[in-house]
Amino acid sequence: MNVLGIHLTLLIGPSVPVPAPLFLIESLQRVEVTHRDSSRSGFQITFQIGRSGPADLLDYQHLSSPLLRPFNRIILIVTFNATPRVLMDGIITNQQMQPGNEPGTSTLTITGEDISVMMSRVERIIKRDGQSDQIKATMILKDYPQYGLVPNVIPPLTVETPNPLEITLVQRGTDLALLQSMARCHGYVFYIVPGPVPFANTAYWGPPVREGEQRALTFNMGPDSNVTSLNFQYNSLSPVMVSGNMMDRQTKQSMPVEISKSTRTPLVSQPASTLPYIFKVLPENTQGESYMQALACTQGRIDASFDNTVTAQGELDALQYGDLLQARKLVGLRGAGHSYDGSYYVQSVTHTISSGEYKQHFTLTREGTGALSPVV
Repeated sequence: MNVLGIHLTLLIGPSVPVPAPLFLIESLQRVEVTHRDSSRSGFQITFQIGRSGPADLLDYQHLSSPLLRPFNRIILIVTFNATPRVLMDGIITNQQMQPGNEPGTSTLTITGEDISVMMSRVERIIKRDGQSDQIKATMILKDYPQYGLVPNVIPPLTVETPNPLEITLVQRGTDLALLQSMARCHGYVFYIVPGPVPFANTAYWGPPVREGEQRALTFNMGPDSNVTSLNFQYNSLSPVMVSGNMMDRQTKQSMPVEISKSTRTPLVSQPASTLPYIFKVLPENTQGESYMQALACTQGRIDASFDNTVTAQGELDALQYGDLLQARKLVGLRGAGHSYDGSYYVQSVTHTISSGEYKQHFTLTREGTGALSPVV
């Protein structure tokens, strides 16, 4: 599909995706892809379907084709400014058919998620000989070579030395649940980013990334504007502090905890203040974590509470913007006034591609108001 100089490539298949046949490309109406920082990314593709000949008497061609069946793999590539970008590498999980009474009004919509959905399909009970969380994460990711996973596992700052003679029950559930649980123990995140090339995916297990400045978002600045709509919300109840005690798994001793600040590099000149929210961590709430792990997990919760103080939502035209806005990175915003101008963290981006247009709906967050610099 060509959208005003933007070329969309669709690969699809049961195991190794191949270029989509002509009947799928010609009937493609709309593509929507959402990238999120804290949960699985997803996609939705809508086709116009119909019956046009003897071959379609029994069923619609799209439904009789094996290509659009659940659990097939889809790769979407956007070529923008002569540079190909892997927009999504995912698995079909849902199919919706809407027949119409008038010719050309029937549609088939397929929905799916990134390939991490395949890590949530099998529950396991596995024992391992004293392995660190870093090694566990790396070993799990190596079990999915068919998806071209490239592990990017960052060693935790607080590393426990496991007892090599100790055999512990480390998993009672899915691989995805274990990866996410281990990440929370260190204040980390886990997600999968498609690319950088087709058939490859980067699996990130590490601290939240808040860097990588992108082309600035511009609003209400005449012909220089690239944002078509924008709104802000300031939630003063979002940031919280934690005060209480945590039970150490090894020593069985209760230790005090007092956290009232975020560890993030500030993006604003006027960070929000906290209200005293008391959160007492009891032994049964630590889920077997050590004191340092529980402390890192709690700090991650505090950081996240500050991050969501100010939320900005808006929409931009990809051609006016001249690039693809990326989630999990920073971006500058200008044209909204000193209080809400400045740097933001891109929490999510939804790409919507249809005939003649390419829109991106975004959600930005930060910990308060006031730009750090008068120039963005």
